[in-house]
Amino acid sequence: MATTVNSGNVPVSDTQSSTSADPRYEGSTFQYSMLLEHLIGEKRPIKDLNPTVMGGLPNPMKTDDQKMIERGMESCAFKAVLACVGGFVLGGAFGVFTAGIDTNVGFDPKDPMRTPTAREVLKDMGQRGMSYAKNFAVIGAMFSCTECIIESHRGKSDWKNAVYSGCVTGGAIGFRGELST
Repeated sequence: MATTVNSGNVPVSDTQSSTSADPRYEGSTFQYSMLLEHLIGEKRPIKDLNPTVMGGLPNPMKTDDQKMIERGMESCAFKAVLACVGGFVLGGAFGVFTAGIDTNVGFDPKDPMRTPTAREVLKDMGQRGMSYAKNFAVIGAMFSCTECIIESHRGKSDWKNAVYSGCVTGGAIGFRGELST
């Protein structure tokens, strides 16, 4: 067993540390443990993560009317109607665009040499636009409803809801297409 000798030529055992023998370091371990207790221990204060405290813009409190409108806009019925109307508008625009670039618009198979009139072309564009609009509206409403149902069932609002809803909607469209053939 090795022993060390301090300035008084008295042997000191190995179990004592050199810092504990020095009275300068007596309180430093206590201070360190107190500091840790306040930083990461149970005496750590709970901080309010309000954006105004962290230097952000102040958030005014919402009135009851604002809360009611927010609840209405987050409802499944509103989301379904919005997706249906948005799908109808987008589908109509897409249908008119595709009919405009299609070379067979107004084509008569009985008389292939005849040039279609503007009225026939516009009528075909309107029919195709309405067909696309109805299909996009149904798909949008189906997706929105299934996403809302899945979100309500899971109790979470994350990216997985949209993926699951897309799978269900695609499966329903594929099943409907299989029935019609």
